[in-house]
Amino acid sequence: MKKVLDAIRPNPFDKLLKKVAQEGKERFLVVWNRGLGDIPLGLYALVHRIRTYIPNASVTFVTRPDLAEAFTMLDGVQVIVGSSWKRGKPIDIERALEEHSLSLNMFDVVLEKPDPTRWLKWQLGTLVPKLTWQDKWDDLVEKYELDPEETYIGCHVQTETGAYYGYEKNWDLPSWRNLFNKIKKGKILLFGLERKPAFLMDHVIDLRGKTTLFEMLSLIKNRCRYLVAPDSGVLSIAYYVNANFPIRIVSLWADPKQGVLRQNVSSPNPLLEHIPLHGKNDRIANIAVDTVVDSLFN
Repeated sequence: MKKVLDAIRPNPFDKLLKKVAQEGKERFLVVWNRGLGDIPLGLYALVHRIRTYIPNASVTFVTRPDLAEAFTMLDGVQVIVGSSWKRGKPIDIERALEEHSLSLNMFDVVLEKPDPTRWLKWQLGTLVPKLTWQDKWDDLVEKYELDPEETYIGCHVQTETGAYYGYEKNWDLPSWRNLFNKIKKGKILLFGLERKPAFLMDHVIDLRGKTTLFEMLSLIKNRCRYLVAPDSGVLSIAYYVNANFPIRIVSLWADPKQGVLRQNVSSPNPLLEHIPLHGKNDRIANIAVDTVVDSLFN
């Protein structure tokens, strides 16, 4: 019944924006302490919608430290960092603003609990998120001294968000190990934050916990010909980078009604090839290793 009513009722965000536009208000503060992937999948459309109604709007995000870099890929927004913020923990908005000599009364509209899923359904199948790539980030790849003639397969083995979902988003570790053993050509680059468990194989280069966001993206853009990832922030960010570079992405899914599959639009990168694999009975563990290998190389 709630879904039916939500479909009938006017969009609450559009209603707010119409009112704010009539009042001549332009300064928005958006509070965000959720996932990385929501930046292209939700917040890009949020900014787009605000500026549809109020072209000269000033949009400022306040967020936690590990997300701040990604917000710089949204054009024309400002970012404030709450230095003590952590995902899933209580946050103090006023204290975060005070760290930057700001206060709530400096903004006309404060979106403390934005709801992109409900507010921005119109974007599905329509709006292509575009994360702006800056040329200076290409140089970051040189830090890692990887042979540009080698074949590299990027792998994101752990979404690190399992506690926030009602199902398992991660492929099981034996499957990852089996995949790595079946990859006979090239080298594997591991991306992510958690450095456990270890994958002690000669052709695996473990970069987990070692890269910044832009170092990781520079490696994916400039060295990786392939990327394997579950539905995650890494997948969503890499998919929507607005730059031309050849890459084949094999994504692993338990719920295909989420993430980039729910967004249902092509990447802004015309050279990106995406092969999504859905586990039988909505279980990611049911994706066979041989299917992943075939999807990568055949």
